[in-house]
Order: sequence, then C-alpha cells, then structure tokens
Amino acid sequence: MTDNKRVSNKQILDVLKELKMNEAELNALAIKIVSRMVKLKSMEDWFDHVNRSDIAGSVAYQDLELTEEEEALGEAAKLMTLMNLFQEDEEYEKCAIIKGRMAQVNKILKKGKK
Repeated sequence: MTDNKRVSNKQILDVLKELKMNEAELNALAIKIVSRMVKLKSMEDWFDHVNRSDIAGSVAYQDLELTEEEEALGEAAKLMTLMNLFQEDEEYEKCAIIKGRMAQVNKILKKGKK
C-alpha cells in the first residue's frame, strides 16, 4: 500500500483494523495528518511568495559571493550583448561608450589572469 497507487477505502480500513486503532486514535491521527498537510501547504505558499519578491532576488544574488573576475565576466557578456544591439540599430555613439567600458572590464580580467 506504500507505492503511489490508488488505495480503496476498504484497504485503508483493513490496515487500520490490523493496527487495532479505536475511533479516538483514528481521529487523532487524522487531525495530525491534516495539520501537517496544512502546515506544509502554508510553508510552500510562503516560500513561493518570498521567492517572487524583489528582495529575494537581490539577496539570492548577493549570496553568490562572486569574485571580481566573475563579476567582470558577467559585465563583459552584458556589454557584448548591448554592443550587438546598438550596432544593429546603428547607434554608434552608444557603441563608443560600450567600447570604453569594455576596456575597463578587460583590464580587470587581465589582472585576474596574472
């Protein structure tokens, strides 16, 4: 009866008879089961709510404890994506700004490789 297959009421009652539970014990067990299920559902709802908040995202990001080199790699990826977008739109002034920032990021990356 422990494999996730459907169980009939008769099977449940048969198991309870084997356990020799009286009505009061059965009710106490039912209350405990429902109580735990409600707590689990409440915890799940709370966790989902917290994870969807803006603060959770920023806290989780801070917990990564990225090195300066890892931060620079992320920045480089972002800058390269922006550079491609600005080149496609022929926004060359923005490309020049991105190129200057890329030079700073590359210095950080070269420093990390030494």
